[in-house]
Amino acid sequence: MAVMAPWIAVAAGLAAVNAALLAVLTAVWLRNYRAFGSGLVAGLVAFGAVMLAENAVAIYYFFGMQMLYSGDPGVQRAVAVLRGLQAIALAFLTYVTVK
Repeated sequence: MAVMAPWIAVAAGLAAVNAALLAVLTAVWLRNYRAFGSGLVAGLVAFGAVMLAENAVAIYYFFGMQMLYSGDPGVQRAVAVLRGLQAIALAFLTYVTVK
C-alpha cells in the first residue's frame, strides 16, 4: 500500500471529524424524534444517517482506493477543502443543536 498523500490524509481526517459530528447530531435528532414524533425531525434523522454513511464510505475510499485521488494535487486539495467546508457547517449545526 502506498503512502497516503498529505492532502488526502487531511481529507480523511476531516471526514472522520464529520462522521463524529454527524453521529452526535443524529443521536440528538433521534432522541428528539422519539420524544416528539415530528416529520421534520424524522427528516433530520434521515439526513444525518445518509450523511454519516457518505462520510464512512469516503473514509473507506480514502484509505482503500487512493488511486482515485493520486493523479492531481489540485484535486486532492479540492477534496480536502470540501471536507473542511463540510466540517465547518457541521460544527455550526452541532453547536446550535446541542445548545
